[in-house]
Amino acid sequence: MSKVKAAVCYEYNAPMVIEEIELRAPEQGEVEVRIDAVAVCHSDISFWQGGFGGAVPAVYGHEAAGTVTGVGPGVKGIAEGDAVAVTLIRSCGVCPSCGTGHPTTCEDPGDWKNGPLKTKDGAPLYQGVFTGAFAEKVVVDQSQVVVIPDDMPKDAAALISCGVITGVGAAINTANVRPGDDVVVVGAGGVGLNAIQGARIAGARRIIAVDMNPDKLEVAKEFGATHGIVPDAKPWMKVKEILGGRGADAVLVTVGVAAVYDQAPRYLANGGNVVMVGLPHFGSNASYSPLLMADIGQSILGSKMGDVVIKRDIPWMVDLYQQGRLKLDELISGRWTLDQINEAFADTMTGAARRNVIMLSHDD
Repeated sequence: MSKVKAAVCYEYNAPMVIEEIELRAPEQGEVEVRIDAVAVCHSDISFWQGGFGGAVPAVYGHEAAGTVTGVGPGVKGIAEGDAVAVTLIRSCGVCPSCGTGHPTTCEDPGDWKNGPLKTKDGAPLYQGVFTGAFAEKVVVDQSQVVVIPDDMPKDAAALISCGVITGVGAAINTANVRPGDDVVVVGAGGVGLNAIQGARIAGARRIIAVDMNPDKLEVAKEFGATHGIVPDAKPWMKVKEILGGRGADAVLVTVGVAAVYDQAPRYLANGGNVVMVGLPHFGSNASYSPLLMADIGQSILGSKMGDVVIKRDIPWMVDLYQQGRLKLDELISGRWTLDQINEAFADTMTGAARRNVIMLSHDD
């Protein structure tokens, strides 16, 4: 066991404690990574609030990038010194979901209760979504790691590990946006901006951002939205007016609010799809009319992590970034130290941040 500094949650909704924890060495098929940057995702906040289940004490953080410092037996294609993106997508590679190219919905990702972490006193410590990246180092399965170019900025690479693949992937992989499609993106936060980028990259004709904050709508246009509306009592009417009365081919809901899902089908054209990206807390439900939706061929599609295959899609997105076709630096609204994790959470919860990134410095 080695000792690393981490942000530990001992109680939901209580400040995290910065302290040393115990991290075991990588075992069969595992990789140890020194974390250089890790972004604050709204899913981290939901876990910290107790809205997504799990257990405490815990170390959260899953949108990360760093440098490989150790590899266990059986690891292939990853070596010490490699720059890597670290994701929460842990996959077995052999279940029906993995075998059909959908590792984000792996049916046997492993047992989170038997992770590599212990508290400073040697007690069990939950490794949040198999990652636990609000820490100086992590030990994760090799399926969660993608090698990236050495000159790729780690703060930008960290964003790709969750928010970018979730948003871009939802538009391209799940919604299957085609050239000429009309798309609505509800929510212009970090994931929403990436859904807008995905729709733009896919060739959408019109991309309408919907958000309560007018300032966010202006930012959305910088990322590719052609229109922006602040929702009123019937925002879908404004959308259909912009689209000539027909409605959208896809509406991507990127906010975790169940009431928004109630309204989402109203934005659609016949044959359109609602794509569920934002995750409400457990117990939050939405309702639909199966008769009306089925009658005009509409569908509801779940999108977990953009249905990506990380070894394929992350290198592609890195290339897009390096070519200037995918905005990443512009997504970062603040950089913080690990000691400032609670302040970074509070700032993210105001709703104004695009993405806050925790930057870690190392003596070695």
